[in-house]
Order: sequence, then C-alpha cells, then structure tokens
Amino acid sequence: MLVIGCGALARELVELTRRPGFEHVDLTCLPATLHNRPGGIPAAVRRKIRAARPRYATIFVGYADCGTGGMLDRVLEEEGVERLAGAHCYEFYAGRAAFAQITDDDPATFFLTDFLARNFDRLVIRGLGIDRHPELLPVYFGNYRRLIYLAQSSDPALLETAQRAARRLGLAFELRVTGLGELAGSIIALAAATAPGSVAA
Repeated sequence: MLVIGCGALARELVELTRRPGFEHVDLTCLPATLHNRPGGIPAAVRRKIRAARPRYATIFVGYADCGTGGMLDRVLEEEGVERLAGAHCYEFYAGRAAFAQITDDDPATFFLTDFLARNFDRLVIRGLGIDRHPELLPVYFGNYRRLIYLAQSSDPALLETAQRAARRLGLAFELRVTGLGELAGSIIALAAATAPGSVAA
C-alpha cells in the first residue's frame, strides 16, 4: 500500500506509518508549498498515482480537499483512489463534528496546526508579504477574532510560537490538543484492511 501525503502532514504520517503493523505501507509526500497554489494539487497527485502503478495494490491519498474546490475529488474518481475525508486538515484534526461546532460558535476563527505554527513566519508573515507591508495585516486578519491552535503534540516551544502568532495577529488565543484526530483512525483502518492476510488484502 502507498500513501501519497501532503507535505504539511509529513511528520504525522511518518509517525503513523512507522508503527508496528505498517510494514507493508510506504509513504511519499508532495511539497507542502502546494498549499500556496492548491490548483496544482490535483495534477501533482495524479502524477504520483500514475507513477506508483502497478507497484502498489492500494493507493491512498493523504489530502483533504485542501482548497481544490472539488478538483482533487474528480481526479481521484477517475483514478479510482480514495482520500482523507473532509475539507482540510483542521477538520480531520479537530474531528468533523467538533470542527463544525467550533465554526458554528464563531466563524471568525483562524486555525494553526503544528505544521503552521512551526512555519508561521515563513508561510503567513513572509508568505503573505506582511513583513514588507504591515498594512496588509488588518486586510487579511481584520475579520478574525480568535486563533485556535489545534495541537498534534505537547511541545512547549510550539505552544509558545502559537501564542506569539496570536499576539502578532491581534487575536485571542485558544489551545485544543487534538493529537492526530481522525487522521490516525483513517490510516490505521486502511493499513489493517490492506495488511497481508487480511480479508480485504
């Protein structure tokens, strides 16, 4: 089995696929920078799928929709490959029901994951040009009220980074420790189903 993952999930996917019982699972990841241009995700995933055949009996895509507007799903339907459920990683880390409740309670919420906290300055401050044009900060973030850090780990340095990010954006801070959320269940179930000797394998 091959998992084609988003680079923003690489650490978490490596952690999962190194567990006992995953010896038959290989992992490859596309660059996390594709999130800056999500229109390129479907074609990049298709290339990975086609390059992997016929070496793998099962291919699974470790992406949610990730801003592709349904284009990724059209590619995966054509290729006969499944992906993670949900619109984005915030949803499957928090859990679909919990995420819906969070956004119903306050739609003006900005989210960070471990990956985004670790790369906040590069992807948000420099990536959006706020370092060069601070006047853009209220343009991008003026309609947000709070920042929720969906933490996959208990890393004090990342927690401090996320708190600093909230202060930089002028947002109230909230921590929710999610661990791997629904990502873990999806990958573990698929690995079990495709293990040598299983009924589905």
